[in-house]
Amino acid sequence: MDNKPLQEFPQEAEAAAGEQPKERPNLITKWMESLARLGLGESAMRIATNAITIVFVIMVVWLMQTLYKPANLGWSTSVQAAADVSPTPAPVLDAAQLPALVAFGLDGVPRQAISHTTIPSRPREDVVQYTVVTGDSVFVIADKFGLKPSTILFGNFNTLKNNVDYLRPGQILNILPVDGTYYQWQGSETLTGVAKFYNADPQEIINSPANHLDPDTIGDLSHPNIPGGTWLVIPGGSYLFAWNAPIVSRAGSSATTRVSGPGSCGPISGGLMGYGTFIFPTVEHWLSGTDYRTDVGHYGVDFAGSSGNAIYAADAGVVVYSGWNTWGYGNLVSVDHGNGWQSLYAHMVDTPPVSCGQSVGQGDVIGYVGMTGGTSTGPHLHFEVSYNGAPVNPHSVLNIP
Repeated sequence: MDNKPLQEFPQEAEAAAGEQPKERPNLITKWMESLARLGLGESAMRIATNAITIVFVIMVVWLMQTLYKPANLGWSTSVQAAADVSPTPAPVLDAAQLPALVAFGLDGVPRQAISHTTIPSRPREDVVQYTVVTGDSVFVIADKFGLKPSTILFGNFNTLKNNVDYLRPGQILNILPVDGTYYQWQGSETLTGVAKFYNADPQEIINSPANHLDPDTIGDLSHPNIPGGTWLVIPGGSYLFAWNAPIVSRAGSSATTRVSGPGSCGPISGGLMGYGTFIFPTVEHWLSGTDYRTDVGHYGVDFAGSSGNAIYAADAGVVVYSGWNTWGYGNLVSVDHGNGWQSLYAHMVDTPPVSCGQSVGQGDVIGYVGMTGGTSTGPHLHFEVSYNGAPVNPHSVLNIP
């Protein structure tokens, strides 16, 4: 081997000295060094980072579209076909918009003004008063306040006397906060006794916010600390009632009216017998007032009519009541049909033209439409039927529209 000076072979000399040969810088490195010399190195890094983020988001969207295609997970064939035919296209974002969207997400969602506020409804706790207006009925008022019609009657016995026809415009009614009854404490009764009479729970009476009673100071339920004259809401309270007259049963073979009053004829024997079928008792066949409602003690229907319209016997029979009735019927006629059936016609305009014991045929005129007896819903005919003294829904014997 020739012994040549080391300086003649610089690369070999560097290797012999243990130094690594320098790598030639690539294009990206030169570009970054140039930007750094211009003071733009940090900005370039930020732009590069955003660009990488954009590329990554686009790749994720593409992968999601590719890997998570709609699969049949037990859908019906029609649903799957609809999904295959018209899939919802994934939103495509302009790459130029992504940095702005990212910045928007980092900054958070801005607070926006709301034009209105929804106030949640709260249950009413106290008794309120309501003034009756034209067109009102016990049923309309009950619907307005979400109560049973019987609660309107129970809360206003002194005004309505348990009679839906006693309602008049201008009356001021008590509207209870819950279904139940309204009772004025006398001061000598027991709370358990009052609750038992109204089929209610004494603890519910104490806990009712409307009564403003303190459970800690109420004391013994047999002698509760409740001032006399206090009105109490009885939640869930009820009692049996009927606004019409008491029923009078038959005696032997003689016919008697099932209602009592000044026009009662007493026992009647003889006279026409009915056919067992009924015709409409007036020219109007539609209802203008209250329907048959046992929950408010209204055991008949109110046929529409003009004052003075004729009233006809629904079936043949004998008159067992003719005249005034003090139980809310006004001028009243009742006909016994001799087969267990009776029919009743109330609120006649004048004294009935038929008399006690008179036989009437089916379709005979027995009176005229009026509004006597405290009714305020305008002229109409209150019509009832009964069998062996028990009220029967008139809809079951007449095809009332």
